[in-house]
Amino acid sequence: MQKITKETYLKWYEDMLFWRKFEDKLAAVYIQQKVRGFLHLYNGQEAVLAGALHAMDLTKDKMITAYRNHVQPIGMGEDPRRVMAELYGKATGTSQGLGGSMHIFSKEHRFYGGHGIVGGQIPLGAGIAFGDKYHERDAVTLCCFGDGAARQGSLHETFNLAMLWQLPVVFVCENNGYAMGTSVERTANHDEIWKLGLGYEMPSAPVDGMNPVKVAEAFDEAIQRARKGGGPSFLELKTYRYRGHSMSDAQHYRTKDEVEEYKKIDPITQVKDVILDKKYATEDQIKEIDKNVKARVAECEKFAEESPFPEKNVMYDVVYEQEDYPFIQHKL
Repeated sequence: MQKITKETYLKWYEDMLFWRKFEDKLAAVYIQQKVRGFLHLYNGQEAVLAGALHAMDLTKDKMITAYRNHVQPIGMGEDPRRVMAELYGKATGTSQGLGGSMHIFSKEHRFYGGHGIVGGQIPLGAGIAFGDKYHERDAVTLCCFGDGAARQGSLHETFNLAMLWQLPVVFVCENNGYAMGTSVERTANHDEIWKLGLGYEMPSAPVDGMNPVKVAEAFDEAIQRARKGGGPSFLELKTYRYRGHSMSDAQHYRTKDEVEEYKKIDPITQVKDVILDKKYATEDQIKEIDKNVKARVAECEKFAEESPFPEKNVMYDVVYEQEDYPFIQHKL
């Protein structure tokens, strides 16, 4: 892993702030009904992505996740304007406006979704890793899911095969405490999700998901193990989301005081404090970064607003059709 330097902290601050403001803008335009359907925001969980990206080799490593998936492809190199346009359903979006919020995808930057089925990406992540091992690509896949998806049976099937075949995959549970709205304590007789991997003798550990340094260190160890042929790992990133599960979530299951308590360890604030304490930047320089982030988000919004909607025929063009499909005819 590259050293965590002054430049690292400044990049983390700008990236995480941009992701936060990008999601805030989406919340605002969702209320205006410019973005439709479901909308799941990443606010509070930014340290997971920041730390992971620092440990990854973005020239070959891959990522797959669930439907809280807007900022991950941006972090991996996708144009944020195209991501915003996709959420608007515009032709300039990452999937020509046909995927929307829950299905952001970027083959060019090795981001494989964006999946609406809870836990559906878990076996797919192992499959991507299987392909890399088979073709000897020296790549590692990060397969991310939430605490709710950790209760899916497909997780156990996938863990079993991943260990059996020693696949180069890091399974990542972003445990934000509540799944859709039920606390972890109410979904099982234990609340240490990382221990599920121990039954398969998979290297597993809990990680402070609010601190990008701790995240980067944990990911680096797991990624290097996978790259050297040591097989999969399972990390439980203990994090927190400040907004509801989706924009339609009234959040009756938690108090405002609890949310405010977690904001005291906000990953963006933690990084900003280090920057100021170590004099990596002045208050004025921080304000300049804030200003630039605000301008970039506004540029994304403008691009999405001005982009055209896709032509109706595009919906039919992307439906799979095989004219010479072989079928059996039974003679009467």
